[in-house]
Amino acid sequence: MKKDNSEILNDNLNIEIELLLEALYRKHGYDFRNYGKAHIKRRVLHRLAASGLNYVSDLQHKLIYDDNFLKLLLDDLSITVTEMFRDPDFYKAVRQEVFPILKTYPFFKIWHAGCATGQEVYSMAIMLQEEGLLDRAQIYATDFNNIALKKARDGIYPVDKIKEYTQNFQRAGGKSSFSDYYTARYDSVILDQSLKKNIVFADHNLVTDSVFAEVNMIVCRNVLIYFNKNLQERVFSLFEQSLIPGGYLCLGSKENLRFSNIFRNFEVENDKEKIYKKQYHTRTIKKNNV
Repeated sequence: MKKDNSEILNDNLNIEIELLLEALYRKHGYDFRNYGKAHIKRRVLHRLAASGLNYVSDLQHKLIYDDNFLKLLLDDLSITVTEMFRDPDFYKAVRQEVFPILKTYPFFKIWHAGCATGQEVYSMAIMLQEEGLLDRAQIYATDFNNIALKKARDGIYPVDKIKEYTQNFQRAGGKSSFSDYYTARYDSVILDQSLKKNIVFADHNLVTDSVFAEVNMIVCRNVLIYFNKNLQERVFSLFEQSLIPGGYLCLGSKENLRFSNIFRNFEVENDKEKIYKKQYHTRTIKKNNV
């Protein structure tokens, strides 16, 4: 059947986007080729409109010859949607079901993978503080986007978000006043510096990098939904290797470990909040040769 003009234009657009992602990888080493196609197309078209250019191939030219354009494109493609105590019921479940186990350890490590601008990292630090656990914790907060990482390190957020953050904190079972954890200055709030004492912010790319550390808990929420199936499996395997036996994996509300290759090595701690526990005796996954 002969394609109509709209189908031809869409095919051409898809080819241009694939070539753009290939150029991004070959020129700068950032690999978005296995991200979900809908997310990538939406963000690329946003950058195309913002740049005032006509074709995605024009973006490719700028990417190759204009180093400043790389920062803009990475910011577009990165996943930076986050907030303090996002999905409060998740944090309440962690406080009630995971923290009692962490309290049995003299020292433990938590990895926030894909931490973006850091709001959820500080949310965890606040909960640990309230439970008397922060001094026993080492928190690794990683992302490949250095612009987002700088914002996370600074811990400075818009003051107009505080009402929403405060409501989330209260719904998550906060035990004190949320205002105890920040100082308001003009149009921004600065989070208490004491929350940072056991947080290490570091550059790490889930798509291309290997195991970051051996940890007791991994939090990676609302990141994997932007990856295709093959990339999700790679990251799940990375997480399994990083977790100690009995360690916890926490995913986002729209993410699920059940259909992954490693699910057999985990128990469901909380199905609704997507909290999984690595079994003490895991089985090696054998892949059939093609």
